[in-house]
Amino acid sequence: MLRSALVIIAIGFAVTAVVAQSDPIAARQTLMKNNGRQDKIGSDMIRGRIPFDLAKARQMFAAFLDAANKMPHLFPDNSKIGGDTNAAPEIWQHMDDFKARFAKLAAESKTAMETVKDRESFTAAYRSVNQTAMLATSATA
Repeated sequence: MLRSALVIIAIGFAVTAVVAQSDPIAARQTLMKNNGRQDKIGSDMIRGRIPFDLAKARQMFAAFLDAANKMPHLFPDNSKIGGDTNAAPEIWQHMDDFKARFAKLAAESKTAMETVKDRESFTAAYRSVNQTAMLATSATA
């Protein structure tokens, strides 16, 4: 299961790399929308709106890992304006900090994907990863 998720991430990374070269704004918005969909599933599992599903939990963390690995590469200088971007100018002014936040999100997501075994461990991991994701993405899009 974990190996399949990593293969999917690798394929997604290759596809996003091609799209990112032609339209990095659209690529990062697509990643953000996917993270939003995945986050809703996690939130619904925590709140008991849908039953806990380990495969879905790992898929959510895999999506966060995928986005965290890709996002820092989707902010070339020529994507500061244009399209429908709302990305904060501070991203380019503090690129090292920006990349560090996504590196932290990637590490936490990978750990969560590998260690979550049940609803209790999912709840703790989700809250931590979600908080890190909020910090990492607060100025992006």
